[in-house]
Amino acid sequence: STETSPSVVFENIKRCSPKCLRILLENISGLMVDDDFTVEVIPEINVAVVTFIKSIDTEEFVKKSSQNKRVKEFEMTVRLLELTQTIKAENVPPNISADYLMVYFESARNGGGTVSDIQLFPEESSAIITFCSHKGNA
Repeated sequence: STETSPSVVFENIKRCSPKCLRILLENISGLMVDDDFTVEVIPEINVAVVTFIKSIDTEEFVKKSSQNKRVKEFEMTVRLLELTQTIKAENVPPNISADYLMVYFESARNGGGTVSDIQLFPEESSAIITFCSHKGNA
């Protein structure tokens, strides 16, 4: 069976404060923040990475979140942080470095994987972060 990522990415979170987001996530999942999942907010790029400690069907959670009224109102997008994946980071400040983003996304706390490539697009205030595949030896 393919292993589903325990992490879910919420993009465009600027209208929802970190506290609001945590409450919203608890409402959607029925789980407790810190006990069952962690939330890592990356305000510079309006992204939050939610990593489930408790084993849940993250695909189902993404579906539920995407249909959530508040998530829609806040115009957030929700998707799995795939094990091999490219993230487009928006609203990247002009002074942020590729090194900072690399270290950030490789942080184990974020459930991040090894970053193979970062492309910064300062004129668009965005960046594309590409992760290496990290398929575990099952």
